[in-house]
Amino acid sequence: MKRMKANSRRITLGLGALISLITLTVAIATTPTSKSTVMTAETPRTSTPSNPNLDTEVAILGAGCFWCVEAIYEELQGTVSVESGYTGGHVKDPTYKQVVTGQTGHAEVVRLEYDPSVISFEEVLIVFYHTHDPTTLNRQGADVGTQYRSAIFYANDEQKQIAEKVTADITAEKLWDDPIVTEITPLDVYYPAENYHQDYYENNPNAPYCTFVIAPKLAKFRKEFKHLLKSS
Repeated sequence: MKRMKANSRRITLGLGALISLITLTVAIATTPTSKSTVMTAETPRTSTPSNPNLDTEVAILGAGCFWCVEAIYEELQGTVSVESGYTGGHVKDPTYKQVVTGQTGHAEVVRLEYDPSVISFEEVLIVFYHTHDPTTLNRQGADVGTQYRSAIFYANDEQKQIAEKVTADITAEKLWDDPIVTEITPLDVYYPAENYHQDYYENNPNAPYCTFVIAPKLAKFRKEFKHLLKSS
C-alpha cells in the first residue's frame, strides 16, 4: 500500500478557508425549511428510494464535509444509495444552521447503503481512510469544528470489530505519519440533511468548493481505486 504523507492531504488555509466561507454563507442563506424523516440504526432504508430486492447493508461515516464524502462514495462499486446527514449530537432534529455552529454535537456524515456481495464493509473503510485525513482532530483542511470530525458510527458488534481491525491495519501500515484520531462509536439517531445537500457535487459541479476541494479529492480517489469504481 502506497505511503502517504499527512501534509500532502491537507488543504492549505488561505484559498481553502475563503472558499469554505463563501460556500457556507451561500448554503446558510439558501437553507430550505423542509426536513426529511428521522432514522435510527434499526431503520433499514434511507429516504432515498433504493432497490427493495437487494439484500443491502448500511455504513455511516464522518470524514469532514459531507459533500466531499458523498461524491466519492457515489462512484464506488456496490453503492445503492448515498445520503448526507447528521448524527452523534444531542439536539433533536437539527438543522444545518445549528450543526454548522458546532454546538449541537453532531457530525456531518454520509449514510451509505451498499450491496455486500459486491463491496465489503472492510473495503468501504479502506476507501474511507484513504480519502480523508484521519489524523486531524475535528478538522479537514480549512473546515474546522467537531462537526467535521473523523468518525465511524457502527450499527452492531460486527461493524465495530471490523472498524477496529481496519483502523489497526492502517496504523500498522503507516499510511499516515501522525496518529489516527478517528472516533469509533455506536450509532444513536441519524437525521438526513436538508434536500439541497443531497447530490451536492453532481448538482453544483462549478461551485467554488466543488471545483477547488471536491474535484481534486475525486481525482485522487479515481486514480487510486480504479479497480473499485462503478462501471461507466
